[in-house]
Amino acid sequence: MTSDPALLLHQWLSPSFPVGAFSYSHGLETAVAEGQITDAASAQAWIATALEHGAGLSDAILLAAAWRAEAGDPGALIDLARALAPSAERLVEADRMGAALARALTALHGHDLPDAPYPVVLGRAARLSDIPLPLTLRLSLQAFAANLVSACVRLVPLGQTEGQGITLALMPLIERLALQAEPGDTDLIGTSAVLLDIASMRHETLNTRLFQS
Repeated sequence: MTSDPALLLHQWLSPSFPVGAFSYSHGLETAVAEGQITDAASAQAWIATALEHGAGLSDAILLAAAWRAEAGDPGALIDLARALAPSAERLVEADRMGAALARALTALHGHDLPDAPYPVVLGRAARLSDIPLPLTLRLSLQAFAANLVSACVRLVPLGQTEGQGITLALMPLIERLALQAEPGDTDLIGTSAVLLDIASMRHETLNTRLFQS
């Protein structure tokens, strides 16, 4: 195994890693279809909201809590992670990505990982592989943002350089949210992204869908 935790984490968070992240838009496909996202500026605003007021920060806190938890039954944390999903599709997204990540990391590293939503699995796996929590938080938040940027590049559409510009512009926010999530205090979890949640609920009724959420 590599001794460089950054290399290992980059592999796990790569779009080519078999968790299927590229097939989920987190409700963003609805926002594009309904004209709420039309250009780079509106895409960046939507993704920034998802990071700070939606699942981005909540998932980061869950990840940190899973990283800090002692080995044992993580049932309460799993229940909380599943309860936070605002729609059926978003729950499927969290569960399927978590199951796929657990299967892949068990096969590759022999980790004993729970059947849990994605951030809980990732946090536990990072702890078992001695990957520092601050690094895990920063890169996982960036991967979350980058996946939504990739969806915007395909759906809006945006140019590749425009998309990279959004990811670059969001880096200060990502760094701040990683610091905010690091204590892993689940009492601080709370979202206020109602339009994003509604978009995720309405996604299943779209006439044409490229994404699973």
